[in-house]
Amino acid sequence: MSLTPKDAQTIFDQGFAPWVRALDLSITAISPTGATLEMPITPDLTRMGDVLSGQALAALADTAMVFACAGLFGEMKPVATTNLEVQFLRAGLGETIICDAEIVKPGRNLIFTRATMRAAPSGKDIATATATFYLA
Repeated sequence: MSLTPKDAQTIFDQGFAPWVRALDLSITAISPTGATLEMPITPDLTRMGDVLSGQALAALADTAMVFACAGLFGEMKPVATTNLEVQFLRAGLGETIICDAEIVKPGRNLIFTRATMRAAPSGKDIATATATFYLA
């Protein structure tokens, strides 16, 4: 069984907390090895200097890595974030942030993931993240 981006978007739109849905994320790709999500940079997500807030980037990365896990399983299974680390490389400027999340190592109970976030249209990496998820 595999998830399509449309299936994954429906899961996101119907099952995630309202504050996460307010990020207006789009799931553009999903496979057994990862997922790609996009987040528009809006005034609600920026701080002084029109720079995207780190909290929004962390939520994007976590959500993208959750969908990478769903792609691995071919369905949404309950996973719990056991750790999340974000490295901010440069200011988040532009129109959209594209987050590519990948499965690094799937285990029986723990799934290790990694994400790279880049700004569009510049294409510059702005942050990376790693997370471990517990399969509940």
